[in-house]
Amino acid sequence: MKNGPELLAPAGTLRHLEYAFAFGADAVYAGMPRYSLRVRNNAFDRQTIEQGIQRAHQLEKQFFLACNLIPHGSKVNTFMQDIEPFIELKPDAMIMADPGLIMMVRDKWPQVPIHLSVQANTMNAATVKFWERMGVSRVILSRELSLDEIEEIRQACPDMELEVFVHGALCIAYSGRCLLSGYMSHRDANQGSCTNSCRWDYKVKAAGSQADSDNPDVRHSAADEPWLLEEKQRPGEEMAIYEDEAGTYIMNSKDLRAVEHIQRLVDIGVDSLKIEGRTKSIYYVTRVCQSYRGAIDDAVAGRAFDDRYIVDLEKLSNRGYTSGFYQRHNHREYQTYDTNHSRNRSQIFVGEVVAYDAKTGLAEVDVKNKIQRGDDIEVIAPGGSKHFRIEKMLDEHGHEIDVAPGSGWRIKLALPEVGVPALIARYIEEENQSVIRVTVDEPRSDIDSQAALARRPSP
Repeated sequence: MKNGPELLAPAGTLRHLEYAFAFGADAVYAGMPRYSLRVRNNAFDRQTIEQGIQRAHQLEKQFFLACNLIPHGSKVNTFMQDIEPFIELKPDAMIMADPGLIMMVRDKWPQVPIHLSVQANTMNAATVKFWERMGVSRVILSRELSLDEIEEIRQACPDMELEVFVHGALCIAYSGRCLLSGYMSHRDANQGSCTNSCRWDYKVKAAGSQADSDNPDVRHSAADEPWLLEEKQRPGEEMAIYEDEAGTYIMNSKDLRAVEHIQRLVDIGVDSLKIEGRTKSIYYVTRVCQSYRGAIDDAVAGRAFDDRYIVDLEKLSNRGYTSGFYQRHNHREYQTYDTNHSRNRSQIFVGEVVAYDAKTGLAEVDVKNKIQRGDDIEVIAPGGSKHFRIEKMLDEHGHEIDVAPGSGWRIKLALPEVGVPALIARYIEEENQSVIRVTVDEPRSDIDSQAALARRPSP
């Protein structure tokens, strides 16, 4: 690492790619059609991947192609002929998980760098050394590792590139190897078709009698009784689950946010810090890249952590944040029990600046959500954010208006010194705003199980 770790961002579309690079990403990753874990929401085909690779190289950035599913035999049979046109495009690396597919690519194209996907669940230095011997150039470590464990792997494997996730959605299963989507909706998460069944609206019903206990050391009287789980859109389809003193090990995790641990990850010597979210908006990509770019640059320069990164990330729609397994938490801190969907915090994305006339000072804005005169807004640009109150709005014909209701509108705003690319977010008021806290590391001598990420307190 010459200037600190690489910032790796998701590219769900070519527009996402442009915003990721404009706001600080060193590399992006996108999914190969049919063979990535985003086959349901993948805007890339061979032509657009070629355009993305060319654009990345034009900007002296990198483009990684994800081919990280765990295939059935039918896909293995067609894999080599399907992947060859993409290998010819010369992506900077292939992100892969399946040992058989890796072997096939290594045999035919030994010069192609392979990054081992988080789907391979690499948990220890011995596994890293195994993959190093197999010719893999980078290992994306499992999300279930603590900072201390990452440091141990770094010290034991000094020649292997290491990558970790620092932001985005977390899964209730080991690094995404979940069966819930396949069971509930016959869409296999390991084939790229996850329906996020863990985030649906469920009701828990007691199948038998239950008694309360205020003594945490006494086994609950209902610990061995089955409970019934019912998803909102599937009334009458009740699934039996069992809960003991530790809880029920399923359902909806908070989102990962590790920006406060960037200094430690830089000190450890991690090579790449990865953001999850190929199906998220350009606002998400912009805000997260901007925050983590700043945090990385500050850490490398020896500057103190700036709390504004926490504040800015809170402005994103999220399910509540956790630093995952990087440090020890109480079980309830991994999980969100109040809601199963993302909530807007203090801002909502309202528009994209698509053109700016320096002579008139008018910015042309492609509206995404309601915006009106008098709104307090933040203009998010690569050079930094600026805050304005909207005093004047024009429609596309130059007539003054008071409000643009939402998507489909093009308006002009008087915004001094705003260039392209830039996004606009307006501030919103929400009751019961969450308190913003920066957590600190705690010594950790043992390893929490994956179940801890999805536990809920016992009754």
